[in-house]
Amino acid sequence: MKFWLGGYTADMGGDASGFGMLLAGAADDGSAGGALAFAGEVATTDSPSWLAPHPGSSTVAPGDVVYAALEARQQVQAFRRTGEATFTPLGAPVAAGEAVCHVAVSPDGRFLIASCWGDGRVVRMSLDAAGRPSSPVIAPAATDPYGPDGAAERAGDIDLAAAARALRQAAGEEYAHLVPDHDREEPAATDVGEDAAGTVSRPSRAHEAAFLPGGLIATTDLGYDVVRFWRDGASGLRQVQQVALAQGSGPRHMVWHPSGHLYVVTEYSCELFVLAPAADGTWILVGGTPLGVGTLPGDSAAELAASRDGEFLYAGVRGSNTVATLRVRGAGEYVEPVALVDAGVDWPRHHAVVRDILLVAGQLSNEVASLTLDLRTGVPGRVRHRTDAPSPTCLLPVR
Repeated sequence: MKFWLGGYTADMGGDASGFGMLLAGAADDGSAGGALAFAGEVATTDSPSWLAPHPGSSTVAPGDVVYAALEARQQVQAFRRTGEATFTPLGAPVAAGEAVCHVAVSPDGRFLIASCWGDGRVVRMSLDAAGRPSSPVIAPAATDPYGPDGAAERAGDIDLAAAARALRQAAGEEYAHLVPDHDREEPAATDVGEDAAGTVSRPSRAHEAAFLPGGLIATTDLGYDVVRFWRDGASGLRQVQQVALAQGSGPRHMVWHPSGHLYVVTEYSCELFVLAPAADGTWILVGGTPLGVGTLPGDSAAELAASRDGEFLYAGVRGSNTVATLRVRGAGEYVEPVALVDAGVDWPRHHAVVRDILLVAGQLSNEVASLTLDLRTGVPGRVRHRTDAPSPTCLLPVR
């Protein structure tokens, strides 16, 4: 199997020179369980930290155009595949925003959404028939539900502090430690500052966009602790709802589940929250859990991915360099920690599930490792194979 491999170049302190190709197992094998090999760069560019494919259309074959978030250059660049392992730029790069870190392409290939960590921008770009991006439109900015006015929005009108106290009492002493500490007095946020007047301020930090069924779009803002929901319109994105999570949690990445639930992993608090649509169509918080016993102070969660059958979720944890396994229970509204295991790499920035294999990109150890998944328990085992790869930040399966 083949994967395009995003990475950091010298402008972001990395060792890559663009994005490259990873080979995993035999070419005719549906699993990635064989030997790994880095096959070199396929396109030279500056810090393509996230890669997203064009879904295909009447004029573009699926995967023949790949979009890169050029993080340090604050741009999105399209690349057109010209050979088995070669790409060339498709059109000019398009300005997005500070530290653009994620790109998501609409299922119909009409537009893409870029998320910018540095300035909180969510940017819509139109795609032409060839897949070239243009016409960036900045979406309305997020509002901080925990801002100076103190009128914190509650996810679905749920008092998280009261809910945490009730859950801890019901769980008893043996399991009380698994309940999120949303009733603590001090927030867990670390990305805060003060202005000249001494007022505490928090920056907006958009991090991911996900296309949900029915044309709905979800985006995360880990600076403001919100998940926002959008509809696409003639003048750009139109926000229809903003759901606040716990203060200081830092929602980062999401997985939509076939049950209709949206799972959100939080970078700062290393938790997983469950959102679901209510009867009236508004989204509410219906559950949540820590990633598991064993995360350490200073850890930061990264990617979230689901098993092929949707029974398990996998969250990477940087710092302690682990992977958390969580099991989906009930009708999808319950998620429980199963295990926290060694990721086998330093700084597991991204990972991908391929049948019974978990591929993990170690940004700081300059390598990609494969871990075998136990199909019964869902837990990753020890490293099966590994290969050197320059500052990897994203794994994209080649179509």
